[in-house]
Amino acid sequence: MSFSFFKASRPKTPQELVKAIKDSLMGLDSKTVAEVKALEKALEEVEKNFVTMKFMLSGDGETEPNMEQVSQLTLEICKEDVLALLIHKLFILGWEARKDLVHCWSILLKQMVDSRYCCVEYIENHFELLDFLVVCYDNKEIAVNCGNMLRECIRFQTLAKYILESASFQLFFKFVELPNFDVSSDAFSTFKDLLTKHGNAVSVFLNAHYDELFLIVCTFMVLFFDQYEKLLTSPNYVTRRQSLKLLSEFLLEPPNSQIMKRYILEVRYLKVMMTLLKVTLDSSKNIQISAFHIFKIFVANPNKPREIKVILAKNHERLLALLQSLSAGKGADDDQFEEEKELIIKEIQRVSRQPNLVGR
Repeated sequence: MSFSFFKASRPKTPQELVKAIKDSLMGLDSKTVAEVKALEKALEEVEKNFVTMKFMLSGDGETEPNMEQVSQLTLEICKEDVLALLIHKLFILGWEARKDLVHCWSILLKQMVDSRYCCVEYIENHFELLDFLVVCYDNKEIAVNCGNMLRECIRFQTLAKYILESASFQLFFKFVELPNFDVSSDAFSTFKDLLTKHGNAVSVFLNAHYDELFLIVCTFMVLFFDQYEKLLTSPNYVTRRQSLKLLSEFLLEPPNSQIMKRYILEVRYLKVMMTLLKVTLDSSKNIQISAFHIFKIFVANPNKPREIKVILAKNHERLLALLQSLSAGKGADDDQFEEEKELIIKEIQRVSRQPNLVGR
């Protein structure tokens, strides 16, 4: 007769698993962290619980997850405030535990229970968790993990709207210029999602602030584009190229038409585009092309203010020479580009012939 001295352990219920996760995370207190052996043991317990949570949420590759258990787990995580613990203890966790957490975070946020996104509702009641995730870009060890978690949050309009309206949003202008390439690139991905995932909401938000603050020099819009101008003129080639591409996409989105119309009335922004057009290094050809696609909006505007016309007229010879030597990038639609370029050249020539724009 065969027998075993070891009895197979019973799988934890969702309630038991959440309690185990909470206890193991709470065990990462200041005293434990200060003791190497105690910390190692505590982290092992956290990692073990995270692996169990991952299997319960997504299965093991052969067995599909039990959706009733997934729902119970989601509810219990919110009920026991474990969602907040997962974020606040992130900086202590090891690489594997953080990876498993990001995987579970994505599933938890998308999980609906009784037609409700429980975890999203929890974060809506604890918006400070989003601020915490944003600030974590300053910690290069966990920055990319936090970025992944933030982008999952930004999928939901209420969470994206909060970040846009919070003081934390301004930090992205700093984070996208951080010296660590992985961190700055990830921050830019999050920044881009904030401006593009919910086009209508972003447009309404920016326009509302523009109108609201018009009498005080449109503070919000001015601050936003002042900060953005720093990205466009950054000494970092990648930052310039990514920022320019995003600005082009953003301004040409139909919901942002009112913002675009205001943007192209400003002489200072036209000058930025003209400066970017002058770049002659082969490695910056993409910057020239992207700058052209924004520059052409200033020129093609049928309601150009006098200040814009004066700049175009004063610089028409240099602009015409530059545009005539500009060619489309590899793989671009040469015919369309040349057609657009020809129209812009003709418009600059027309403006330069107008009287009283340039002193004779």
